[in-house]
Amino acid sequence: MAAKTDDYMAMKRAGYYSRATIGARHVMDGAVGLILDALDRQPPRHNDIFTMTDMGCADGGTSLGLVGDVLGRVRDHEPDILLRMVYADLPRTDFSTLFQIVHGMTEMESYAGRFSDLHIHASATSFHKQIVPAGTLDLGFSATASHYIADVPCDIPDHLHMVRAEGDVRAAFQAQGARDWENFLMMRARELRSGGVLALFNFGIDENGYWLGDTGGVSMHDTFAELWAEMVKDGTITQAEFEATNFPQVYRTVEEFRAPLDGGPVADAGLRLEHLETRVVPCPFAAAFADHGDAARFARDYVPTLRSWSEPVFLKGLDSTRPTEERAAIVDAFYDRYVARVAEHPDGHAMDYVHCYMICRKA
Repeated sequence: MAAKTDDYMAMKRAGYYSRATIGARHVMDGAVGLILDALDRQPPRHNDIFTMTDMGCADGGTSLGLVGDVLGRVRDHEPDILLRMVYADLPRTDFSTLFQIVHGMTEMESYAGRFSDLHIHASATSFHKQIVPAGTLDLGFSATASHYIADVPCDIPDHLHMVRAEGDVRAAFQAQGARDWENFLMMRARELRSGGVLALFNFGIDENGYWLGDTGGVSMHDTFAELWAEMVKDGTITQAEFEATNFPQVYRTVEEFRAPLDGGPVADAGLRLEHLETRVVPCPFAAAFADHGDAARFARDYVPTLRSWSEPVFLKGLDSTRPTEERAAIVDAFYDRYVARVAEHPDGHAMDYVHCYMICRKA
């Protein structure tokens, strides 16, 4: 049965996401120059407010450095301009932790205290909808988020992710992904002012056929499916629960990313592609393991970064008639199995980040 992503999806709470998802921060920090270059080419503003969004922000921790660099560049160019920062994610997002992180109330160093006339807001609005009023956005930013689709179109009977789906099932996910991607870009085209920038660092499938956690070693999504299937075999979950566990995601190819910008409603709305490239950012936990060589430590460090964003998918797949405590225990046991597998055979495990980096501008 199709499921609305808004109904259940959220990153793990209480700062867990930012603490565990170091690689996502590396992706942003390594590509902030693309945004700064685009801002340097931005035509003069005719208003006194600079508005930026972070769409799919989770708890806000992974983008702290990037946002600080961007706002600093804007203020360097226009010392008197007001700054408005809008964090947007789904309604189940832990916005309380986000505000604590952004306002420097945690161990993470925040940019907020560096700027006067900075106004920080949050919007519990999906990026599949319009977030800010039309013509008011100077910089729309999103990283490792826009692969989430609005609806799961169908169950994947023999796997958990569309990257391994075939035939009509894969086609259904790709069609949903294409609709949602065009709609995502249309929403941004409405929000952006003339000359405004859209910076997107998207999970995708690169020219080598690589995707997140599948860059020549042990496939992360295959491991998810294998361990979940083991729990069917030993009677922990049912086959129906396995088939109901589907990641609400589509990894797009470079061609699929740029298609709406090459012609059609998005191009007609004035959105223009200025830059596109793919990069692979190595898994920081696998890199650390190469230095310390402790397989048990690697497993304990590595699996939480997977859990930080995948846990709601497994919880959603379990029968809703199971008690909450039972479902939580099953998911705990699932990730314990992943830890045990990595600890026993660590070689090849890594969640390398495969992104398509896009800079667009509103004409």
